Amino acid sequence: MTPRVASLSKTWLVLRNEVVTQVSRRSWILATFGLPLVVAVIMLVPPLLRRGSPAMPVEPSSPTTVNVLEGYVDQSGLVRELPPGTEKVLRAYADEAAASQALAAGDIAAYYLVPPDYAETGQFSYVLPDPKAFSLDGQSWVMSWVLAVNLVGGDEELAVQLREPAKLSYRALTSEAAPEVGEGWDYWIPFGAAMILYVIIIMASSLLRSSMGDEYKNRLLEIMMVSLNPLELLTGKIVALAFVGLLQTAVWAGTGYLLLRFSGTATTLPPAAAVPLSLLLWSLLFFLLGYGVYATLLAGLGALTGPNVPGSSTADFVIIWPMMIPIFFLSIIIPDANGLAAVALSLFPPTAPIAMITRLAVGGVPWWQPVLSALLLAVTVALILRAVARAFRTQVLLGGQPVTSRRYLALLLGRE
Repeated sequence: MTPRVASLSKTWLVLRNEVVTQVSRRSWILATFGLPLVVAVIMLVPPLLRRGSPAMPVEPSSPTTVNVLEGYVDQSGLVRELPPGTEKVLRAYADEAAASQALAAGDIAAYYLVPPDYAETGQFSYVLPDPKAFSLDGQSWVMSWVLAVNLVGGDEELAVQLREPAKLSYRALTSEAAPEVGEGWDYWIPFGAAMILYVIIIMASSLLRSSMGDEYKNRLLEIMMVSLNPLELLTGKIVALAFVGLLQTAVWAGTGYLLLRFSGTATTLPPAAAVPLSLLLWSLLFFLLGYGVYATLLAGLGALTGPNVPGSSTADFVIIWPMMIPIFFLSIIIPDANGLAAVALSLFPPTAPIAMITRLAVGGVPWWQPVLSALLLAVTVALILRAVARAFRTQVLLGGQPVTSRRYLALLLGRE
């Protein structure tokens, strides 16, 4: 067996052992499968329990949507016609006594009383048999719509315009085409992509840091270093934990999608909420590269300090904080995805994973920038991997000296 094949075989053994160890842990199983189960129970059980109960009317996007039959008494003489669709939900009564009798008989679910001075006060009453059976507003939007249409002489288009008098749009003076970013999906998709990628990288990297720290504490690292070189050990563990992190993410994402489908929410999302396949592929690539940078650094720290060693928490923060920088500047990156600050953060390897995915989610990024960013990250991963492996010297592992962020940096640079 050639040395290269032997090295790959040892790396594979480390990888396989780490995957089996991690996925068999009770904490990982509970987090991966228990959390989606709790969310599923919260989302699906209450609607099942409410089946057979009176539906609570909800204001729809269209005023012609039909819910339950109600009555109205118009003492103001304002209502001369019912807009199309509302005649199925509203029934006129000559006086309140007749409406009250129909309500008591169950012919209608509620009724409205429009007083003679409605035109001056704008107030009308909503009479319910039991306030607990409905929301306090019920479906009063129906009567509000009827009154609005009649106030403008039956002109529905004018009533709609009065209801929404302004539709604000944004236009830049520059002739360069750029996507408009507001406070809707154009904002929340890039924001969500950045936060999700940040959380996944942190979680997967922390698993590796914890694994290395536990093995340092139990002195397993010293035993493994007898038959493995540091590069084989690190590579096997990093790849294994990347797989475990992606598996956990896939379970959560799959569960979330199924819950949306079963609840019917997935079919009602607007086209603007759709996530393109290219963004998912770029997210996967930048997750692997970003994870490679931070997981390797944290793994080296865990191997040198073990868990809960004084000074290690400070070093943890110093290692992770560059990835937080784009999070603090999301309000700048999202509205100006091709600005100088956004481009610089997306090309600088420590901040690139979060910043570049945010920009890609906004859109309009030149193709060469994510390619260059990925190449720079790949080179950074290779350099950090070799630097951390070099810091695994036996005298460092056995020395018992406290590790600070400054000393750890010196170790990575080969100055100690």
